[in-house]
Amino acid sequence: MSWLERHRSGFYHVAFRVGTTRFKRSLNTKDRRKAEGMAGRIDENLELVERGRLILPNDADVVAFLLTDGKLNEQPQSPRSTILKSLFDDYLHHLGGNSIEGSTLYGMKIHMKHLKECLGANFRIQELQFDHLQDYIHRRSQDNGLRGRTLSATTIKKEMVTLKAIWTWALRRGLVNRPFPNEGLRYPKTTERPAFQTWAEIERRLQRGGLTPEKQADLWDCLFLTLPEIDQVLEHVRVHARYRFLHPMFVFAAHTGARRSEMIRSQVDDIDLVSRTAVLREKKRVPGKCTTRTVPLSPLLVQVLQEWLAAHPGGSWTFCHELSHLEARSGKREHAPLTEDETHDHFKRVLAGSKWSRLRGWHTFRHSMCSNAAAAGVDQRIINGWVGHQTEEMVRRYRHLIPNQQQEAIQLIFRRASANLRYETIVGMPLSKVENPFS
Repeated sequence: MSWLERHRSGFYHVAFRVGTTRFKRSLNTKDRRKAEGMAGRIDENLELVERGRLILPNDADVVAFLLTDGKLNEQPQSPRSTILKSLFDDYLHHLGGNSIEGSTLYGMKIHMKHLKECLGANFRIQELQFDHLQDYIHRRSQDNGLRGRTLSATTIKKEMVTLKAIWTWALRRGLVNRPFPNEGLRYPKTTERPAFQTWAEIERRLQRGGLTPEKQADLWDCLFLTLPEIDQVLEHVRVHARYRFLHPMFVFAAHTGARRSEMIRSQVDDIDLVSRTAVLREKKRVPGKCTTRTVPLSPLLVQVLQEWLAAHPGGSWTFCHELSHLEARSGKREHAPLTEDETHDHFKRVLAGSKWSRLRGWHTFRHSMCSNAAAAGVDQRIINGWVGHQTEEMVRRYRHLIPNQQQEAIQLIFRRASANLRYETIVGMPLSKVENPFS
């Protein structure tokens, strides 16, 4: 027997088993009666299969076979012609609820815009071939990117990922009948991003000169703050913050490495001051699943959160405006989470006019946390657990020692080498012939 499942988009899906194999297919209808009729036809034909009066061919589309009463003698029909614009519109229309993170969906829409501009909004997707994709990569690699450069291969690859995801969705719906033709595509070479650097390292590089404004901005993107510098930033925010939630939010970012979006989603119930831990709500680490991770709270963060929560304006969100502010600005009469634009604007405003205006955004605290933890010798697995899954490329950028610690390490090595050399000179015979007192 088959059964119906209603997708969050409103469309009905039919599911059934043939032997031990489970099948499921969208019926492309939101009409319950129509869906029940199609499911009934499948049940009738399943019964004929069980009786041996209808035989399933090995290479048949089982759902289509059962829905058409086993009429496989007709000429196979090609997928109906679909243009790129219609494909993208259908994909966005059928996306369910919060199945994709808002920032991810925003990026995908930008990718779709560029794909329509280069391939053409009326491009027929059934005609897409490898050469079309390779030509797209070549054309996009000539476009302007950030800071006077051409578009990076990383951005172009993300656009291909978006198109492949939509193509896979179209394949499941029968709009295309072959895999995405991206095997063997060649992209421009990429340059590995430099490791994060201290403020002093960046200033020494700038003093040598010869850098364009774009290169200088790139350097500041690589900034990570030392622990004393983090303390100075937090003190500046404590003194100059216009809103009460800002100082606790800055301390939370600096002492946990939480992403901006994770702080926006944070709720009061996620904070446990007794066990000195906080739960962070993730949306991207595991595709298709909302996950969490638990981070420890430092003594300073515990103290700051205690004071903030004692004066919290109400509502479930950890960081939020006073209700009077929301009513004055937007007419809202209930507490609401901060938006990404709001948090970025607050970040820039509170640091404006100070030396800390160089900081690019909240992510500076995230990789500062990682770099300082690595410098303190914290196990890499613990760091990854605190900040969430990291790519190996990102790990390489912060998995290094602070410069003065590098000097201490190298001096420790060659201090021993120098001592060995002096011992050999004093004894007057090869070191290998005498007992080494340093071993």
